[in-house]
Amino acid sequence: MPHVKDAWLDRAKDKIGYEINFTKYFYKYKPLRSLEEIKADILEVEEQTEGLLKEILE
Repeated sequence: MPHVKDAWLDRAKDKIGYEINFTKYFYKYKPLRSLEEIKADILEVEEQTEGLLKEILE
């Protein structure tokens, strides 16, 4: 800060390198799934696991 007379730099806190914001440069937006698709997936998983809990408890 050249405009402040008492300004000083703490060189011990200096870092070498550069931070790349991967989200900004590499993220590609994917639209969210519809509620019908999510509901269908949940119902499918329920059908697949219907008897598992009974088998585990017996």
